[in-house]
Amino acid sequence: MSSVLYSLGRWAVRARRLVLVGWLLVLALVGGAGGLLYQGFDNSVTIPGTESQDALDRLSATFPQVSGSSAQIIVVAPDGTTVQDDAVRGPVTETVEELGDLDQVAGVTSPYDDVAPAEISDDDGATLLTIQLDGDQSVITEDTKDALHTASDDLAAALPDGSQTSLGGELFSVEFPHLSIIEAIGVVVALVVLIITLGSFVAAGLPLINALMGVGVSMLLLLGATVFGPINSTTPMLGLMLGLAVGIDYALFIVSRHREQLGDGLAVDESIARSVATAGSAVIFAGLTVMIALVGLGVAGIPFLTVMGVAAAAAVGIAVLVSLTLLPALLSFAGERLRPRAPRARQGRGRRQAAPEGRRENRFFAGWVRGATRYPVVTIVVIVGAIAALTWPATNLRLALPDAGSLTEDNSARVTYDLVAEEFGDGFNGPLIVTGSIVTSNDPVQLMDDLGEEISQLPGVADVPLSTPNPSADTGIVQVVPEGGPTSEETKALVNEIRDQHDHYLEKYGVDLSVTGFTAVGIDVSDKLGAALLPFGLVVVGLSLVLLTMVFRSIWVPVKASLGYLLSVGAAFGTVTLVFENGVFADALNVTTLGPVISFMPIILMGVLFGLAMDYEVFLVSRIREDYVHGGDARHAVRTGFLGSAKVVTAAAVIMFAVFVAFVPEGDMTLKPIALGLAVGVLVDAFVVRMTLVPAVLALLGDRAWHMPRWLDRALPTFDVEGEGLAKELRLASWPEPGAQDAVAARDLEVAGPDGPGRGTPVVGPVSVRVPAGGALCVHGDAAAPVSALLLALAGRMAPDAGAVKVTGLVLPERAMSVRGRVAVVDARAEGGRPAAAVDAAVRDGARMVVVDRTESVADRLAREALAGALARAQAGGTAVLLGASGVAATDLLPGAPAAVLDVGGGWGAPTTLTGADVPPPVEPDPAPAAGDPAGDGDDTIDDDTHVQEVRA
Repeated sequence: MSSVLYSLGRWAVRARRLVLVGWLLVLALVGGAGGLLYQGFDNSVTIPGTESQDALDRLSATFPQVSGSSAQIIVVAPDGTTVQDDAVRGPVTETVEELGDLDQVAGVTSPYDDVAPAEISDDDGATLLTIQLDGDQSVITEDTKDALHTASDDLAAALPDGSQTSLGGELFSVEFPHLSIIEAIGVVVALVVLIITLGSFVAAGLPLINALMGVGVSMLLLLGATVFGPINSTTPMLGLMLGLAVGIDYALFIVSRHREQLGDGLAVDESIARSVATAGSAVIFAGLTVMIALVGLGVAGIPFLTVMGVAAAAAVGIAVLVSLTLLPALLSFAGERLRPRAPRARQGRGRRQAAPEGRRENRFFAGWVRGATRYPVVTIVVIVGAIAALTWPATNLRLALPDAGSLTEDNSARVTYDLVAEEFGDGFNGPLIVTGSIVTSNDPVQLMDDLGEEISQLPGVADVPLSTPNPSADTGIVQVVPEGGPTSEETKALVNEIRDQHDHYLEKYGVDLSVTGFTAVGIDVSDKLGAALLPFGLVVVGLSLVLLTMVFRSIWVPVKASLGYLLSVGAAFGTVTLVFENGVFADALNVTTLGPVISFMPIILMGVLFGLAMDYEVFLVSRIREDYVHGGDARHAVRTGFLGSAKVVTAAAVIMFAVFVAFVPEGDMTLKPIALGLAVGVLVDAFVVRMTLVPAVLALLGDRAWHMPRWLDRALPTFDVEGEGLAKELRLASWPEPGAQDAVAARDLEVAGPDGPGRGTPVVGPVSVRVPAGGALCVHGDAAAPVSALLLALAGRMAPDAGAVKVTGLVLPERAMSVRGRVAVVDARAEGGRPAAAVDAAVRDGARMVVVDRTESVADRLAREALAGALARAQAGGTAVLLGASGVAATDLLPGAPAAVLDVGGGWGAPTTLTGADVPPPVEPDPAPAAGDPAGDGDDTIDDDTHVQEVRA
């Protein structure tokens, strides 16, 4: 991957104007598409497969008058009067008639109706008008909402002084999130941190431009995506929050690596390419983990949450793409202006003393890691204990969908909510609907009266104001007003109680009853999301174990990382519970009401925080691992690796925290707990878990931290996050000599035996050999397996265990995929002993090298002659040939053509002998290719299958 990203970075530098114009064009196109296709956001919640949703769907067909959304107007008469007084009765009656004539209004209850009167308080001082709408929230137009507001305002003006009138209800229970100036503070903080970290206004501005471009494209795409289906209004805010955070952070990692390399004297273009190859690899890994976790929100099986996860994942993916293409172009435009200045000198007691940039920070972080690792057991116990204490309140975390009670106190719907609770009771803000088919009943009216009477006797029921069949007498409903509010535990218990009585009602009345309504839907959403947390957590933790094992080639490091992630999640949950349920700092954070938090907060927080935690883990621990591999002292590597990455991780975490926490003070109650949880989670994960707990654990484990079974090491693919493969390619760029055109160059190559390397297990090799382009190598031995293993390793099909290998100019195993595209492998035995046609076909397909194994199986004279002819044609066209045989070398297939002969002896572990071939020189430990020409051959890129540009004066 690092090699591909290196080439991408070089291309972005050369085509910087094209890249910049291309992204601006993309922004303009998606902006136009978004404006044309935007259909509005939809806050309706559907959860297919739940009892409440299925019942609601049936009601929309059989009893549409009660299946749609609803609104409420509460009227409170002046003190000393009642709603029966003429001064109140007249305006209310007129308003009811006016409301009934509005579009999308199915019906309005009146307190003066003898059949189905509106609710009147016990003291006759207030009435509650219920406006039943024709359709759910998503189809009610703004014109209808405006008309309802106008009617409510007119009623308030017509009533006598001292009256109170307020419009609210389910239709107005959720307020659309919106941006405010407060969110911009997070961007300002990010800019300040970037300036401090990078030491340059130009360098600090590039990550912001990078993030804003990514956010702009993703948000405009989201507007256009509304044409394909409903999208929740919280979705763009979540995408904006994540897009800003990761866009800035990912750019920070690349820019900081670029400036570090510029400070070491590297040329601008080469530094950009290497930064994209190394830091860019980590950006891709971090972005993929966030995206996978977000898409994994679909585990819950709730459509709106799935859409939210996919949209947020798309925003992260675009941020990654912009960071790997637009940012290198911008860095190229900045050029030498980003190169750090030489350290200033300062006078100190009669002599000149250097004052290197960052010395104070290094001393600070040196003291930090020294304190964390001096007594690692103490550090671990203290941190785990403190986080466990912070997590404990999360045991009381309650989940619910937001309602009008979570809006600001000056909001009309919140005023209505509070007045209804005061005048009628909490339950009138969230009535339940119990419904079922009554088509078999002979007396549907009496049946519904009996059902309503029995349900009214259940504990927790405040009132049953309505119990009636529909006009066609095939479906009945019972409206149940609970004693508790919509999000209370008492109401949830009542819903469960009615459902528990299902068999009783079916046996006694012959009615298959279901509980639905806005409140029941919210309860079902919360239950379903709560049930999805454990499987989602297992998926996330399992994913982290696999991915980190691939990255760090270790068992303990992934286990430690996953447990640390769980600690961070626990701390975030605990903090959210303390603030939103227990009221700690609630006023300071502008929390409008205490109670349950939004149902999908935990699963979104777990998904996003997983990606961010792995982000910090990779940037910190990969540096420690790199120092360990080079130095071998585990405890020393913890200190040096920490100092090499702590500054960037600190800056990234502070930026993430600033962006997330900026959405807390003015954010709506849907987004506020998510933003606070992410802010706390990032803070705890970066500074407590990754930068304190991780060094302590690694110091305690020592060398054992980097242990990995060899069988597992060979089974897992390699994810080259820190660009070790690129470093190896740069080191071998001029080997065996500048401009070499060998088909094969191998030095001390070893290929492991069938049980893997180590502990005396035999290998093939070491082998050192050079095969020129168009040349030939014959490999043979007494056993077939070692011969095949060596050939497969040279063909890029099997990873070599040791040594330096280049095939057609590409380093193995780092460029194995490209090598496989250039090298054809033909098994003579699988071809029925007649492989000539397969060889000719491989040459026609452009193979630069053909490997023919099991040539001893070509026993027929004519078949051997045909194969010899095919091999001769291949060599004549410049294609190298490698032949394998069990027994005598197949040199007779190459008449007249010089060939090197390699004898692997009697089998695994046998000594090898080579004749007729050059041996490449030893590998230089650290060659320094010219800036802009890493290969030293006039080619300004690492060669690949698609792009080579010659540099000419």
